[in-house]
Amino acid sequence: MSSDNPLIKVRQRIDKIDTQIEQLISERAQCALDVAVIKRAAGEFNFYRPEREAHILETIKERNSGVLSDDEMARLFREIMSACLALEQPLKIAYLGPEGTYTQSAALKHFGHSVTTTPVTAIDEIFREVESDSADFGVVPVENSTEGMVNQSMDMFINSPLIICGEVQLRIHHHFLSRLSDIKNIKRIYSHQQSFAQCREWLNSHMVGVERITVNSNAEAARCAAEENNAAAIAGVTAGEIYHLQSIAKNIEDDSQNTTRFLVVGKEKTGASGKDKTSLMLSSQNRPGALYSLLEPFRRFGVSMTRVESRPARQGMWEYVFFVDIEGHIDDKNIQQALAEVKNGSSMFKVLGSYPKAVIS
Repeated sequence: MSSDNPLIKVRQRIDKIDTQIEQLISERAQCALDVAVIKRAAGEFNFYRPEREAHILETIKERNSGVLSDDEMARLFREIMSACLALEQPLKIAYLGPEGTYTQSAALKHFGHSVTTTPVTAIDEIFREVESDSADFGVVPVENSTEGMVNQSMDMFINSPLIICGEVQLRIHHHFLSRLSDIKNIKRIYSHQQSFAQCREWLNSHMVGVERITVNSNAEAARCAAEENNAAAIAGVTAGEIYHLQSIAKNIEDDSQNTTRFLVVGKEKTGASGKDKTSLMLSSQNRPGALYSLLEPFRRFGVSMTRVESRPARQGMWEYVFFVDIEGHIDDKNIQQALAEVKNGSSMFKVLGSYPKAVIS
């Protein structure tokens, strides 16, 4: 092929750019090591700064003017940042296992693939792993766009000392997986209860009368389907690959915009990134107008609420706690003014954490 061929010229240009990218990544990695040396000399050992990472990723999206989408560009930099952070301080992240769950996908989306992800069997174990320093952070599901709150996760915040350090939003696509290729031979279906609910229309149309067995996670469902004849699972593509299942039907969720929100929990407070949320847990006396009076300071100080959910307090009959998300950081002046009044009107008041909004959708 002639050296004047335009394809050869483009490929030579790509090779040159790849060399430059590799050199720059190496320089960035060396800077990360330099940061670690400076911090250790100053007696600081908290190398992960979620607010700084969120700010960098947001700036990358705002600066992006190329053919790659903003989110795709941010994902590429997410992995570079993950690899550089691993040189400073390898992170261990606890998630709801087994391997291949959506929670693991959320953990890798938030921290990148240069962390160690550790599966546990229940949501309360995620909290215990972090509380005991067996893991640096944990990732827990808290709500789904179609099925609402994950109650077990929310209940853990009532007594846990852990702080919310970040959030992840993950688009959920369910696949119908099996060792078999013919859907007519399926006798039982394994899945998490929320996935059954999110795929109700497809199941009622295609799998009428087939036994549905609830398990703790979609990855566990895939494992069960892989070990049995005539069984199937509702799970993600990653779980299908891990357990060597074929996808009989793809994207069977009722809502194509089906999204699950996850929270990152840890021990250290997170600084302001410029685009933050603050989560609260509140309770008030059971009297007419109590909730309005409790939340009214947010209106007066210009604080936007994005979510209010109630849960039984488990401390008395008909006693409830309210989980509230507001826009802004605990260090913002108007947030401090509003919370001072809210606290005075609360029978229970707890700031669960201020943290950057999810950057990559």
